[in-house]
Amino acid sequence: ISVYNIVSYTFCLKCLQSTGGGGKRKGRSKKWKEILRFPHISQCTEQGNSIERDYVSICEKQPIGRLLFRLYCDTRPELQRCIHLLDALVRKHTHTHTPEVFAEQCRENLELSPCKEIFSNCHKTVHDYLSEGPFLDYQNSMYFDRFLQWKMLERQPITKDTFRQYRVLGKGGFGEVCACQVRATGKMYACKKLEKKRIKKRKGESMALNEKLILEKVNSRFVVSLAYAYETKDALCLVLTIMNGGDLKFHTYNMGTPGFEKDRVQFYAAQICCGLEHLHRESIVYRGRVGTVGYMAPEVINNEKYGMSPDWWGLGCLVYEMTAGRSPFRARKERVKREEVERRVQEEEEEYSDKFTADTKAICRMLMTKDPKQRLGCLEDGAAGVKAHPFFKNINFRRLEAGIVEPPFVPDPRAVYCKDVLDIEQFSTVKGVNLDQTDNDFYSKFTIGSVSIPWQNEMIETECFRDLNVFGPQGTRPPDLDWDQPPEPPRRSLLDRIFRRHVSEGAHAHKH
Repeated sequence: ISVYNIVSYTFCLKCLQSTGGGGKRKGRSKKWKEILRFPHISQCTEQGNSIERDYVSICEKQPIGRLLFRLYCDTRPELQRCIHLLDALVRKHTHTHTPEVFAEQCRENLELSPCKEIFSNCHKTVHDYLSEGPFLDYQNSMYFDRFLQWKMLERQPITKDTFRQYRVLGKGGFGEVCACQVRATGKMYACKKLEKKRIKKRKGESMALNEKLILEKVNSRFVVSLAYAYETKDALCLVLTIMNGGDLKFHTYNMGTPGFEKDRVQFYAAQICCGLEHLHRESIVYRGRVGTVGYMAPEVINNEKYGMSPDWWGLGCLVYEMTAGRSPFRARKERVKREEVERRVQEEEEEYSDKFTADTKAICRMLMTKDPKQRLGCLEDGAAGVKAHPFFKNINFRRLEAGIVEPPFVPDPRAVYCKDVLDIEQFSTVKGVNLDQTDNDFYSKFTIGSVSIPWQNEMIETECFRDLNVFGPQGTRPPDLDWDQPPEPPRRSLLDRIFRRHVSEGAHAHKH
């Protein structure tokens, strides 16, 4: 391993470990409090006037909004009881074992009055109550004013100086992907750089914008999140969740005997199934491996119209590959033309070794049914039919979606699961392409700064919310939330203070 690799690995690992609680600042800049300094509440008037006063958006969907509304409810016993009830309903929803007595009561009640979700009416009633008078009162409280301050911080301009840039992790279609760290919070991300000239040369503007819009739209623990989108002189940058545990291909082929044990195949397939379900709910087809040789569904090869069906075919191929340690229609490192692989996909049945259990073989066959109308996932029950397959009998999908299922494998936090820096092929310089005003119009649609929910989650996960969300003694308003107290004058830079002192001393000497 080269000295360059050793340095880049070590530096990247130190940054990743620092975000896990090492050191007082946990990877934050020395100036992190200044970067995240609350504006005075009087400076949030425009934000307060423009924000949509919607209970679901503010108090349920937005993480900081939800926490602040709960803090407000804690000041009123009758509202506190509502929050405790909602928490109990969530715990019951994700509980693994239900006492037999309670289960028997549920069965009797369901026979008398069939109901899809036993507690859904209770849950809805509580939220309906909170969304009326309590929500109106909340908007006149210091907790809502603090929410407006957080929203102002969320809207701060995002530039390359917002981040520290680290080693290259890989490459995408339009540029490199590197590790980066938010200076204010210490949070690590992956920065996908889309070179402006390369986009223009390949006429990839709509592709780049669609990727940004889709990532911005989807909020799922099973889909990579977009946290920031900004531009530099040469590139458009998507700042995404960093997967420092490595990708499936790396673990399938580079960590011992190719393939996984069944429990890992089940776990990863269940997560992918949930991710596809969330994408399809937003009318988004993933098609992530549709262009990969051996993963193209028959309807794609035949240029037929299709909807979500190629995604379920792709899941079947992936379950097969994770189990067998090879793709279903092409042996590992087999030299074969694309046309031959496509012929196999259309005409041949995949072969199964003794690595496949009966239910693993069954789900692969049902997901890789050549007729999309008969394929598992494409039937009337959709993703629910996939989840109900016996292959997933050991997966509790409610707990999985709540993020409380223990994974069968946890990556070593001291390891870097990716290629050596010098093994990642470099991009050549793009020549003969000039950027103009039309390009700037496109860039303005791309650069949105921070994305609300991931940004708020970052503040909470890095404990910046806990450290900064401080109120006055006995629940009083601190100075920055006091409408009657004028805001502090902006702090002058060191250069400005030196210059002013120099001018003042010069004027004083002139008088004498």
